[in-house]
Amino acid sequence: MKPTERDPLLQTLKTRFEKHHKRHKGIAWDEVLARLEANPGALSSLHRMEASGGEPDVIGRDKASGVFLFCDCSAETPTGRRSLCFDREALDARKENKPQGSAMEMAAEIGIEMLDEATYRRLQELGEFDLKTSSWIATPKAVRALGGALFCDRRYGQVFTYHNGVQSYYASRGFRGLLRA
Repeated sequence: MKPTERDPLLQTLKTRFEKHHKRHKGIAWDEVLARLEANPGALSSLHRMEASGGEPDVIGRDKASGVFLFCDCSAETPTGRRSLCFDREALDARKENKPQGSAMEMAAEIGIEMLDEATYRRLQELGEFDLKTSSWIATPKAVRALGGALFCDRRYGQVFTYHNGVQSYYASRGFRGLLRA
């Protein structure tokens, strides 16, 4: 990354980190910064997360590996990652009114993982997300094999998991990602 992109990104991440300290209790910014400075690939992925409206922030640390977990913490599903069907197979199967792309492919392009249901629910313990939107989540192979995919949102003070056909897409549905750095 060029310093003209890198420095503002790091400042944005630091400001968000300091503003939302409850998301990452016991983690110091200096530790995060050192890890990011040693990992240009992670910075590039965080830049793409930020550029697509994800507002990434640290939500924890993997106890086994010590890597930091960055997640999209925008109030609603990231604006630059909406109106997507689930995966390439679903996109190719659509004959008309095709969306611009698929959630799984975009996640791979950005260099992040789609949240699984457990991680999505953990994120919801750190705040209230997707009150007006919904987010595709990683889906078990058995469900996908039958043509379905899962998505989540928060309504009525509860987190809900639903299913839909993989070819469906909506202006209010996108996906949130997780980066391990």
